Amino acid sequence: MPRVWEVPVHDSTRVRDARVAAEAAAARAGLDESRAAGAALVATELATNLLKHAGGGLMLLDVMARPAPDRADGAASLVQIMAIDHGPGMPDVAGALRDGFSTTSSLGAGLGTCHRVADDFDLHSTVGRGTVALARIGTRPGRRRAPARSPAPAVRAGGVNIPFAGAEFSGDAWAWVRAGDLTTLMLADGLGHGLAAAHASSAAVEQLCRAPELPPAQLLRRLEGALRDTRGAAVAVAQLDTAAGRLLFSGIGNIGARLRTGANWQPMLSRPGIVGAHRAAHLPQHEVAWGDDCLLVLHSDGLPSRWSPGPAAHSPTLDPAVIAAVIVRDASSPARPVRDDTTVAVLSPSPPDHLP
Repeated sequence: MPRVWEVPVHDSTRVRDARVAAEAAAARAGLDESRAAGAALVATELATNLLKHAGGGLMLLDVMARPAPDRADGAASLVQIMAIDHGPGMPDVAGALRDGFSTTSSLGAGLGTCHRVADDFDLHSTVGRGTVALARIGTRPGRRRAPARSPAPAVRAGGVNIPFAGAEFSGDAWAWVRAGDLTTLMLADGLGHGLAAAHASSAAVEQLCRAPELPPAQLLRRLEGALRDTRGAAVAVAQLDTAAGRLLFSGIGNIGARLRTGANWQPMLSRPGIVGAHRAAHLPQHEVAWGDDCLLVLHSDGLPSRWSPGPAAHSPTLDPAVIAAVIVRDASSPARPVRDDTTVAVLSPSPPDHLP
């Protein structure tokens, strides 16, 4: 079930809350003592940076599962730590990652330390708009993911999940799986929010993991029965065949989907309805070409429908989770509170130096 720790950081007392949340997430992920301490350190540093450089912001921590080919080092789960702010931004991102770099007369070791401790680390900052920092921490210290024995598809996914009103559990859930040349991304939004909605969306993810090779329309058919004893959910499924350069998409309900090809964006439409409430007479499945200049964004209805992708969505190197967080940040503000659980999941090509 998608347990998310949301920690608003607006004074020094919340730095401790971020550290405690990281320890809880590490325990849920099954990290050993050393890596749990690393997660706590990273959360503390990122929360401290929010106060020092941005006047505050938001910490989001959750546990994400690696797709099967990435589990060669024995670590199936990662703690994902995200720091998001609407601050002044960083004019020199590369400099900020160097030890000794400081704009507040401190030791300047914070971001450099986070980069070294984390399995994955990424940072995006725009002057006048704010900064998003991402760290993922797995089981084994100092060890990157071992390459899969068979060639892995040159694609990766990432996302951000924000529960409504600071709830422990989000009614949204997203996941991605791999089966040979097929990579499938799903986003499910359980009806309403809270635990009952989380049960519905988690049931959808469980079925995806059981049948990662099913095309989107067939998977949705399977979900109609699997979600019958739940509240039901809006679900969108996108499956990429990297060998064929083909993306299949099918959805039921109000999950938003946009595909970028080059500089152009196009919506991908779902059928109205609720998975698990009734059996759809017809499930259309759309097919489009996929190339190295493509990027797919799925989002639940907590995100305003008229969101703007911004420059981050055109970056070929950013982690897709960072792109997702920037989309959420730029579409929201303290004056525009979210109306529901909000999740954005992004599928993007892997740059040559980021191949799994």
